[in-house]
Amino acid sequence: CSGFSTIPLISRSHNTGLNGWVQGGDGEWEWEEDEPGFEAQTAVAIDTSSTATPQLPAGKLKPKQSLGQNYLKDPNTVAKMIRAFHSDAVRDGKPLDKIIELGPGAGALTNRLVENYGTDVLECIEIDQRAVEILGERYPDLLVHHADVLQVNYPAMAQKAGQPLVVIGNLPYYITSQILFALADASHFGAVDCATVTMQWEVAQRMVAPTSCKDYGILSVVFQTYAETNCHFKIPPTVFYPQPKVDSALVGLHFLGPTKLKERLAGVDPKDFRNVVTTSFRQRRKTIRNSLKKLEGVDVEILSAPPLPLPESVVAAREAGDVFASAQELPENWFTKRPEQLSPGQFVEITRLIYGSKQKEDLGNKVWRKLKHGV
Repeated sequence: CSGFSTIPLISRSHNTGLNGWVQGGDGEWEWEEDEPGFEAQTAVAIDTSSTATPQLPAGKLKPKQSLGQNYLKDPNTVAKMIRAFHSDAVRDGKPLDKIIELGPGAGALTNRLVENYGTDVLECIEIDQRAVEILGERYPDLLVHHADVLQVNYPAMAQKAGQPLVVIGNLPYYITSQILFALADASHFGAVDCATVTMQWEVAQRMVAPTSCKDYGILSVVFQTYAETNCHFKIPPTVFYPQPKVDSALVGLHFLGPTKLKERLAGVDPKDFRNVVTTSFRQRRKTIRNSLKKLEGVDVEILSAPPLPLPESVVAAREAGDVFASAQELPENWFTKRPEQLSPGQFVEITRLIYGSKQKEDLGNKVWRKLKHGV
């Protein structure tokens, strides 16, 4: 029989904007917890023993604007996405034994995934009950979790699978960043190997942007630190129903995992890193020194201090040709720079200078993910 499970959702309103990212007058998105006092609920394990609910005719699956649904309708684009996904998933020569599709909707990607890999390899996470029922009718052996992708315990899913997750999805624009941050936090536990996902073209450009350009910002620093990020190709609005007003992109992310991420962070606490990065870009026209004066409990004198010597691990990585480490050394006048002039590695060094090297064993489970989202 068809398997799907339910994770209780938190019933509360969402911010406008991008669920906690507030856009300033300079166009930069600032991360804000919209309910600072909110305490996250205890995670509920996914129960895969439930049976299918009554089925709905496929013709009834009209896209819901409230869920940001834009269904893929062009088979050529779907085929191109599947090829890019497969290339991402098997890049390191690992067996492809578990695939997680986020938000399958009407099943355009699901159909090809089942055709290529089978229902025993694929699992789906879908919030729309109508889609859950339709997929259950189409593929009785496919496991579809009826859940909000923002509430899922990805480390628990990976533990149950016995390996890191490989993710694919046509993501809703309005929660793209928060889904990616959930995966970034999951990578602290080695729960996610890679993700091949659609997003707004502008967001994709921010993620891969180099320093000293207008697109370079928080998303650039975070995902160039946490993953190898590649924009596969642009997707026109015409391949979706209904058609969005902007172009999309397919992006591949290969997360470093906890061991390599710890080496890259050189003992820096990810939460301190987040504070430095988000505070710096809140007023991107200001110098780093003037922006970081707002950090609570920070001695302003340290904001003019000379850089620390690079850690031995970073020096070794530089000598081995690591691109991230090669751009990690701070200039003597680092505090006079604007945030878009500093590389992701230099933000790591600024964080280490201000907060020190804490060498924490646990990278944390609620760093980039909002408090009300999952665990």
